[in-house]
This record gives sequence, structure tokens and C-alpha cells, in this order.
Amino acid sequence: MFRLSILLIFFIGNVVAQDSTAIKRILSFQEELNRDFSSEGTSPLTVKDLEQFKALEFFKIDTSFCILAKFVRTQYETPFIMKTTTGREPLYVKYGEAHFKFDDQTYVLNIYQNQGLKTQPEYEDYLFLPFTDLTNGDTSYAGGRFIDLKIPENESILIDFNTAYNPYCAYNDRYSCPIPPEENNLDIEVPVGVKKFKKKLENK
Repeated sequence: MFRLSILLIFFIGNVVAQDSTAIKRILSFQEELNRDFSSEGTSPLTVKDLEQFKALEFFKIDTSFCILAKFVRTQYETPFIMKTTTGREPLYVKYGEAHFKFDDQTYVLNIYQNQGLKTQPEYEDYLFLPFTDLTNGDTSYAGGRFIDLKIPENESILIDFNTAYNPYCAYNDRYSCPIPPEENNLDIEVPVGVKKFKKKLENK
């Protein structure tokens, strides 16, 4: 009985430690995003919106949406033009798949690599996960959201939906943004990450 109690305490302590680490990472993501949006040099906001900007609105952090997925590398994929909100035609390739379970359901999301960005040293290990879910158009941006990833070193990859963010065209029409492919449409709500942007005039 004593041994069981010790094991239980260790397990609970380990889970709490993992949650604490995840929360710190997510808060750091939120702080960095808010810094970028607050700076005139990096903000996608219009001049008028930037003048009124204080902070982005985020869903409540939920570490159950920090998912360690199985990463399946997809070889010999043909590059394709990903649809965008404008006539821009960026070239992507399906780099791999993320396989995971959530609420006893199995999901697969495609992970992409931008063929233009990979030639730049700072983006050579950058991967891109665009997706839609059932919150789109309600509490999150109608066009879906993005997650930034890096090429994993093994057969697992962390998909933290708490770091899902809106494309820049959600804030400013002058941007051209990729449209998530239909294969990445999730039939569940993902109530974490960045919420739909509301201009100050909309709140009055």
C-alpha cells in the first residue's frame, strides 16, 4: 500500500511538472506574439488598430491540447501550389503526417514545408501546420489557424494547439495567407490558442 502511494504521488507530481512546463512554454509564446503585434516594425495590424492595440485575446490554456503525435515522414511527395486568399501561389510539399488520438478518436493532420522558405538558413527546419476546426467563424478566425513546427529528430512531434495563431490576413487585408487544405479540417472544436480578432469598434 505504501509503495502504491509513493508511485501515485510520483505520477501526479510528474504530470503536474509536465503541465507546468507546458504552461510556461505557452505563456512565453503568448508574450512573444503580443510583443510582435505591439511593435510597428513587426505588427500586421493596420495603423488605426495598432494605435488601440493592447493584447491579443487567447482561449484559456488547456494542456490536454498539448499532443505528442506520431510523426510519419512522407517521402517523394510532389510539390503543389497551396491556395491563398489572393492570387499568390506559394509552393509547398507535404513533408509528413501527425497521427494522434484525442477523446478516443484518431486523427491525421498533414504537415507541410514551404519550398521557398527552406532555402533560407533561419527557416531550413521550419514546418507548417494549417488547420480548421469547429470554432472557426464563431470564437476563432473563420479561415482557420496555423501552428509553426520544426523538423523532428525522431518519430514523434509535439502538436500544441495552444500555440495556434491567426494568419495575418485576419488582421489586415493587405496580406496574402495560405488556406488550410481540406485534409486538415478537424471535425471537433479546438478552443485553445488565439481567438478571433475583434476591432475596438466592434466591442462598443
